[in-house]
Amino acid sequence: MVKKGCAGALPTGERMDGKARFIFPIIITAIIVFVVSAVVTYSNIGLHPDFVLRWLKAFIIGWPVAAVTAFVAIPSVRRATAWIVGVIESRA
Repeated sequence: MVKKGCAGALPTGERMDGKARFIFPIIITAIIVFVVSAVVTYSNIGLHPDFVLRWLKAFIIGWPVAAVTAFVAIPSVRRATAWIVGVIESRA
């Protein structure tokens, strides 16, 4: 089943193929690292005059690390998720 209103939505239960499986981790890690690097930078230095510069530096360092980590971790995370869902569903 495809969700209506979602351009390029995947049928339920299907995996991303082709370009989507490379683009998704890049976009999601960019969003997460953008927010987390801002929060951590703020918690470390507050609204210092060079806050934006330090935040962007942290983002530029963190994003590639997060993206590579996502590419490496996704297969294991998929397997672990399937196992956990299987355990939950077998108890229901």
